[in-house]
Amino acid sequence: MYYHASRTPGIRQLEPRISNHNVPLIYFSKKRENVLVYLSNAVEKYCKEQGFAYDGTWSKWGPYGFEKDGRLRFEEYYPNALESTYRGVSGYIYEAAEVVDSGFALQIPDAVTSEVPVDVTGVEFVADAYEELLRAEREGQITILRYEELTPQKKEWIQKTMLQEYADAKDHPEYQFFLRGTFSELF
Repeated sequence: MYYHASRTPGIRQLEPRISNHNVPLIYFSKKRENVLVYLSNAVEKYCKEQGFAYDGTWSKWGPYGFEKDGRLRFEEYYPNALESTYRGVSGYIYEAAEVVDSGFALQIPDAVTSEVPVDVTGVEFVADAYEELLRAEREGQITILRYEELTPQKKEWIQKTMLQEYADAKDHPEYQFFLRGTFSELF
């Protein structure tokens, strides 16, 4: 089974869209728990909650990677990032029985992409993405590294990286707005 997360209800066929790689693709994971992080985008959610008007393509925020054993590892780059991004957010996990893999090299464990539309064979409603992420953590399916657990070196790296991200985001006012708000001590 292949899994894809979306906040859009009623999808019967997934279609390729342009995302981070500037190539129209549909992104899937062979692990259901790995798509939970795609139910919300911290940048978009923060901006909308703060009343920031924007009609462009939202920058993606993905502070996660993978453990050596392939488990997803979400890292909080600022206090309560997980809760503020996912609590109260609902969405759908779409299933596909068959996917024609595009072969696009992602370097992401268990990820598959398709360049052609894919029929949905099942759907699951997720009422609260935050609660579902915590459940996946309790069951050992993912790892969550809380901000309070970060080493001083990691926090220093985050600060330097966010300052550079801000400088590089001249064409993305929504991302700069998000960074100024969530990392206000840097600005």
